[in-house]
Amino acid sequence: AGDYIFYTDWMWTSFVVFSISQSTMLAVGAIYYMLFTGVPGTATYYATIMTIYTWVAKGAWFALGYPYDFIVVPVWIPSAMLLDLTYWATRRNKHAAIIIGGTLVGLSFPLFNMVNLLLVRDPLEVAFKYPRPTLPAYMTPIEPQVGKFY
Repeated sequence: AGDYIFYTDWMWTSFVVFSISQSTMLAVGAIYYMLFTGVPGTATYYATIMTIYTWVAKGAWFALGYPYDFIVVPVWIPSAMLLDLTYWATRRNKHAAIIIGGTLVGLSFPLFNMVNLLLVRDPLEVAFKYPRPTLPAYMTPIEPQVGKFY
């Protein structure tokens, strides 16, 4: 899933790949820590750390001259809170925590992030105006007007 960041130039692909891999990472990682430490709230703590990390990355890209909404910070925390609530509600039944909590994360994470991505201003324009520097030369757009349909 790369580096936990949605890029607007590959938004739909990023959304699909990111949703599957990051919701799995959140559920598996947090449940692992919860089951071995026995501390409810671990998933929310884990999600908060990832959110702060992404804010730092967003700031770094902004400092490089990219627009503020070039990177969209994903919404991990609400899904992690659902996972923590499930862990608390199942009274440490490991299988229930994994199945119910994992399902809730898998269903809620893409939903929260879709709402988040709808708030990005004209992603197509951003994609053509600020191509990702890791793109090979043959994929860099030559004509920036391609993305304008009006």
